Amino acid sequence: MSTVVANTQTKATLAIQFGEFQNTASSEPIWLRDARKAAFEQFEFLPWPTSKDEEWRRTDIRAFKLSAFDLIQNQPAPTLDDLNAVGPLRDALAAHYATGIVQIAGQTTQPADSSKLGRVTLTDFQSALAIHGDLIKKHLFQTVKPEGDALAALHASIFRGGIVLYVPKGVKLEFPLYALSALTGNHRVDTSHTLIILEDDSEATLVHDLATTGESKPGLHLGAVEIVVGKNAHLKYVRIQNWDDKTWHFSRERAVVDAGGSIQWTIGGLGSRLSKVNQETALTGPKASAQVNGVMFTTGNQHLAYFTRQDHQAPNTTSDLLYKGGLSGKSRTVWKGMIAVEKDAQKTDAYQKNDSLVLSSHARADSIPGLEIEANDVRCTHGATAGQVDPEMVFYFQARGIPAETAKRLVVEGFFANVYDRISVEPVRESLRAAVAQKLAIGKS
Repeated sequence: MSTVVANTQTKATLAIQFGEFQNTASSEPIWLRDARKAAFEQFEFLPWPTSKDEEWRRTDIRAFKLSAFDLIQNQPAPTLDDLNAVGPLRDALAAHYATGIVQIAGQTTQPADSSKLGRVTLTDFQSALAIHGDLIKKHLFQTVKPEGDALAALHASIFRGGIVLYVPKGVKLEFPLYALSALTGNHRVDTSHTLIILEDDSEATLVHDLATTGESKPGLHLGAVEIVVGKNAHLKYVRIQNWDDKTWHFSRERAVVDAGGSIQWTIGGLGSRLSKVNQETALTGPKASAQVNGVMFTTGNQHLAYFTRQDHQAPNTTSDLLYKGGLSGKSRTVWKGMIAVEKDAQKTDAYQKNDSLVLSSHARADSIPGLEIEANDVRCTHGATAGQVDPEMVFYFQARGIPAETAKRLVVEGFFANVYDRISVEPVRESLRAAVAQKLAIGKS
C-alpha cells in the first residue's frame, strides 16, 4: 500500500476522531472551535505531500505514517519518571536564565515564575487563552496560515498545548527567558503551538529548547511558531531542535516585524530522524530588520530540510541570513532560501548565505539560494558553498603535533565560528558549541 493511500485512509479515521475531539474541547471559545473545524476541512481537502511537489522533491516522507501516532487522543499526565528524565535539561536552562516554562508533549510540568515576569506573560496556551483571550483571537493563525499544506492544516486543527509569550507595550525585559518542550519514552507526540507577541516599543529574549530524553519509540513533533514584533520592538528568539533520531519534526514558523522593529532569530537543527521546517520573516514596516542564524549538524541517516524566506514588504528594510551545516555519515541537508522584495520595498538591503562542510563521502548537502525582486532600487546578494575538510589544513595541524581527529574538530569549530559570533546570548553560543562537538564525536566517519 502506498504512503499516499495509507494516509488518505488515516484521514478518514482522523475525521471520526476529530468529531470526538471537538466534543472534548467544548470548553474552548466558539471562535477557536470554528477555526479548528475550518482547518480540518482544509486538511481533508489538501493533498498529501509527495516527491512530485517542488517543496518536497528532495525530502522523502514515504516512511512517515500518520497512523503510527495517537494525534488526537488525550495523553496521560507525565509521571514522576518523566519529570525526573526532563530534570537535567530543565536544570541546565535554569542555571543560565531567570525563569521559564517546561512542557512534556505540550503539557506544562513547570510554569514560569510570575513574580519575576512583572507585566510579561509566559505561560501555556490554555492559560493564555483564559487571561488574554481577545489577544489570542487576534493573532492565532494570522501569521502562519493553516492552508500552507496538509500537515500545517492538521496541526492547526488538532494542536494541544503550547507556549505563549506576551510583552505589553513599552515593557523591556532585561533578562532572557527559557522554554523547554520535551518528549519522553512515555510521551511521543507533541502538537503544541508557539505564539510570541511583542507590542510596540517592547523588548524580550526567549531561548526555546526542543529535546528528547531516554530511549524511545518513534516520535512526532507537528508544530508551528507565530511571532509578532510591533513597532520599534526588539526580539531575540532562539529555537534549538535536538529531538532523538526516531522523531519526525514538521514545523511552520513565521515572524512579522513592524516599522523600526527587529528580530534576531537563531535556529539550531541538530536532532530528529527527519525535519522539514519552513522559516519565514516578513518585514512589513519601514526600517524593520531581521538577522537569521542557522546551525545544522547531521549524523547517521538524518535528513534536515530548512526552507527560509526573507520577505521585504516595506521600504528601507534589512535582512541578513547565515546558515551553516556540517554533515557526516549518510546524512543529508536541504536548505532552500528566498529573498523576496515587493515592488514598494525600495532601498531594501538583503543578504543570505549557506555554507556546508561535508565530513563524509556518503553525506549530501543541497543548497538552493533564490531571489524574487520586484523593486528597482535594492541591494540583494546571496550565495552558497559546500566542500570537505581541506587535507592540507589537517596536515598543517599534524605538522605541529596535533592529532588528526583533534585537527578535524578544530576545523569544524572554526567553520561554525562566524555564525556563533553573531549570537548575542552567550549561553546559547556555548551550548551550540557543545552540542556540535558531541555530534562530531558521534558522527566520526
